[in-house]
Amino acid sequence: MVQINFARREVNCKIVFYGPGLSGKTTNLEIIHKKVPDTARGNLTSIATEQDRTLFFDFMPLDLGQVAGMKTKLFLYTVPGQVYYDSTRKLVLQGADGVSFIADSDPNRMNDNIESFKNLERNLKDYGVDIRKIPLVIQYNKRDLPGALSVAELNAKVNPIGAPTFEAVAVKGEGVMQTLKGISKLVVDRLNEEYAPVKTAAQPVGGNPAPAPRPAPAPAPAPRPPSGVSPSPAPAPAPRPAPAPQPPVSRPPAPAPRPQPPAPVARPPAPAPRPAPAPAPVSRGGGHQEEEKKGGKGGLIFIIILLLVLAGAGAAWYMGYLKDIEFLKFLPPPPTHTK
Repeated sequence: MVQINFARREVNCKIVFYGPGLSGKTTNLEIIHKKVPDTARGNLTSIATEQDRTLFFDFMPLDLGQVAGMKTKLFLYTVPGQVYYDSTRKLVLQGADGVSFIADSDPNRMNDNIESFKNLERNLKDYGVDIRKIPLVIQYNKRDLPGALSVAELNAKVNPIGAPTFEAVAVKGEGVMQTLKGISKLVVDRLNEEYAPVKTAAQPVGGNPAPAPRPAPAPAPAPRPPSGVSPSPAPAPAPRPAPAPQPPVSRPPAPAPRPQPPAPVARPPAPAPRPAPAPAPVSRGGGHQEEEKKGGKGGLIFIIILLLVLAGAGAAWYMGYLKDIEFLKFLPPPPTHTK
């Protein structure tokens, strides 16, 4: 599975070299390690056994430089070819972005080639990967052997899916880099199909904005005819066909208008209220006169005070009158004179 680190702008791809034992998988990686510059390769790790030179895997990160504006690296692995290491092969195959199948051209190894290819298909299927959809190339190694099978015979039995094939003699370095370039191109093309739209949609870090599209140039004016020659009239445009009459659309009848309420009778406007007279100034002690505040509230207070004063004066006069009457009751009657 492709690993993308957007912070470091780096893409890591995994390629697995698959095939039967002693078919040349490890030899391919050794030749690649020798031919690649020191600045674009990592350390090559290999574990040798009695049956095969690879027990677990070979690992070599290969730097491909900038691809789609991001630094791309290939991590190359090989799997053990023995049948009893199937669990190890399956573990190394997990997350592979591409597979390079190394087949032996020896006629005596044909059954091993077929069994190993079927094993590859089963292991990929266990991971939910279709062998016809993953980037895959086949290398027919050991083409220098006497009696080596032809490419047509190998394709008929080892290549049922029609994958790209390469002829090689790995011990001599022939066809090794071509096989690597073939599988690398398939992996990078697949990477661009899946992730290029996302990268191009976003503006690159530190990049300049894309230039605005230039407007289309105006059409050149038609050349004028020479003097003395009347220009030919332009052909009249063909009349457009009249649109076919559409059948009338039946619409539901409009609802009857609701009765409107009678308009209100206009009444004459009420007469404007007359302004209240300004209260007269009140004389106060000290010979000084102050002007009272104008307004309805000041006049009302003045009237109330005046009424209270008048009422008090009238009450006092009436009480004095009653006292005089009571006092007259106790007076003796005037003397009467007889004649």
